[in-house]
Amino acid sequence: MKLTKTPLNDAYVIEPKVFGDDRGFFYESFNQKVFNELTQTNYSFVQDNHSKSSQGVLRGLHYQIQNAQGKLVRVTEGSVYDVAVDIRKSSSTFGKWFGLVLSAENKKMFWIPPGFAHGFYVISPTCEFLYKTTDYYAPPFERAILWNDKDLKIDWPLVDNRPPMLSAKDQSGFSFETAEKVE
Repeated sequence: MKLTKTPLNDAYVIEPKVFGDDRGFFYESFNQKVFNELTQTNYSFVQDNHSKSSQGVLRGLHYQIQNAQGKLVRVTEGSVYDVAVDIRKSSSTFGKWFGLVLSAENKKMFWIPPGFAHGFYVISPTCEFLYKTTDYYAPPFERAILWNDKDLKIDWPLVDNRPPMLSAKDQSGFSFETAEKVE
């Protein structure tokens, strides 16, 4: 596996070693020992999530103020524009965001540590998205920051410049300025 630093402290792009031939491909999508060595962390994963979405769906920017979740995310069908926002007040990259395309084709993974808001926008006709998380989903502590926050200015690659499809929760997210942050 290859680890690439992002402009955000402690967030990384991980590329697996893919073995392919005319029959298809094989790769090890996760190995706890290798992950901990690459990221120089000691996180364990306790929950796997799998979502399917249509083109134009935007999920996020989500985080938990308690039971903060680190997320290792990847796409197994289609493609997304995936975004992380550092909401750790003590971080030198606080308030900064980073985005990249994750796809079934490029097989990249994105490690988003606890203390980040996360969201993705579906570029392809459909997408299947997998998350490994370091803590359990805790609905009372879940929060959302508006996808189009005026201060963050995330450059979402909207298909045909159409507004994204959002859940009610995401439509009523908080601005970055007023959203609860983590220490």
